[in-house]
Amino acid sequence: MTDELELLEQLKSETHKNQAFKALLTLYKERLYWHIRNIVKSHDDADDVLQNTFIKIFKNINGFKGDSKLYSWMYRIATNESITFINNKAKQLQITNEEVQQLAITNLASDVYFEGDEIQLKLQKAIATLPEKQQLVFNMKYFENIKYSDMSEILETSEGALKASYHLAVKKIESYLTKD
Repeated sequence: MTDELELLEQLKSETHKNQAFKALLTLYKERLYWHIRNIVKSHDDADDVLQNTFIKIFKNINGFKGDSKLYSWMYRIATNESITFINNKAKQLQITNEEVQQLAITNLASDVYFEGDEIQLKLQKAIATLPEKQQLVFNMKYFENIKYSDMSEILETSEGALKASYHLAVKKIESYLTKD
């Protein structure tokens, strides 16, 4: 994609870096926000993680080698920042990552930014019961409609493994949603 290469060139140029970064923010802010939000659940937490993600992108853009798409690299940073956020919160509260997820789901019902209904809440509860990798794959495929080839770059895993994870996640979610 020529636009991405152009943007990358400008991001690495000292004279155009700030302007190019504003363009990058405009292009990816919303998509990355929703990716992060699907992981951390809370709007406020997602905002914090998004800010940290863009700081990391800004500081490390010169280290981007172009081995993957720019957007895949940024998603990987957003994913890692989200996981780090959950790990730190778990450590801080002295609970497991799974308990942090359950707490986030419990707080969703009172989150003024959560626009889902009872079914959405139940789906979020089902997703929270999945192992971390299955959660990531399910969220990226179901909510963000990311292709397996792009997901493979972001999560650094084979497409076959991702398809298997998604299939398992769907089965577990279906089971959760159909139990009484």
